[in-house]
Amino acid sequence: MSDSQIHSTVDLGAAPGVHKGHLAIPYSHNLGGWANLLVPFGMLRNGAGPTVLLMAGNHGDEYPGQVAILRLWRELTAEDVSGTLLLLPTLSQPAAKAATRLSPLDGKNFNRCFPGNPTGTPSEMLAHYLSTVLFPMADIVIDLHTGGRSMNFLPCAHMHLVPDHAQREKMIIATEAFLTDVTFLYTDVAGTGLLPAEAERQGKTVITTELGGGEPVFAEIHKITQRGLKNVLRHCGVLQGAVEQRKAPARWVQSLSRDDYNFAPESGLWEAAVDVGGDVRKGDDLGYIHFLENPSRAPLVVTANEDGVVVANRAPSLVGQGDCVAVLAHDTDPRKLP
Repeated sequence: MSDSQIHSTVDLGAAPGVHKGHLAIPYSHNLGGWANLLVPFGMLRNGAGPTVLLMAGNHGDEYPGQVAILRLWRELTAEDVSGTLLLLPTLSQPAAKAATRLSPLDGKNFNRCFPGNPTGTPSEMLAHYLSTVLFPMADIVIDLHTGGRSMNFLPCAHMHLVPDHAQREKMIIATEAFLTDVTFLYTDVAGTGLLPAEAERQGKTVITTELGGGEPVFAEIHKITQRGLKNVLRHCGVLQGAVEQRKAPARWVQSLSRDDYNFAPESGLWEAAVDVGGDVRKGDDLGYIHFLENPSRAPLVVTANEDGVVVANRAPSLVGQGDCVAVLAHDTDPRKLP
């Protein structure tokens, strides 16, 4: 049994139907000693089928997934579902309202808080609730991301290379069902404590995305997100309707080496030389760092360490030393990797 302090107004054992409410996370602030952070939480249940936990807003400034789940929240009825669909449209609501990656309540990156802490900060308490209450309920965990304000991403469904091959095969098929042209294997180069990693550790089929990024969200990104999400839910069997089949095989790429993640050696003004989706050869320029305070200094050149495709690059023009400026990926076959 979980020792979480979070109170759910949705009865997780409720009868079939549509149940909407929130998760109440206790916290205190200067004008509220008995305050609660209310996280919208919905459950649709109908008959036999899988339990799917669907989430977005892990990082507040990543909006297409939040919009897609808010649409489902309003549109779906219990009759549209087979099994149980759990909806968390905005995991980090304070960050979403502030258009920030980190929560302004506690300064936490929610995607580095797992498995969580039942007596920690609001982000840590919510991570603990997911790890101990909702993940154990779920067969499938979906966590929708974009590059946020910091990175432009080639729209892709992506996944970790989990060691269990049966689990990996389920994830490969589900990732391809998101219908993005490119599907991406990635590794963690910025710390531990990720939501997907904890769900994977518990043996779940985990589906994640990087659907664009940067400050603006174009209409095409919303269309890709909403189409792909509905298709994955149908593939999983929780949303009724025919599964749309791919018109062409997915292009699988991987960035499994730290060398594939290029970091700025100095601060300055970033100029990308290659758009996301662009193929490069070893030694090609990925971009340049210019120096506002020293106009006469030649720009610092960031080059490709290998042949590959640019799956992500820096979104803001201003870049700080150590910021990621480009991610290079390489064609692969996830079924042939150890």
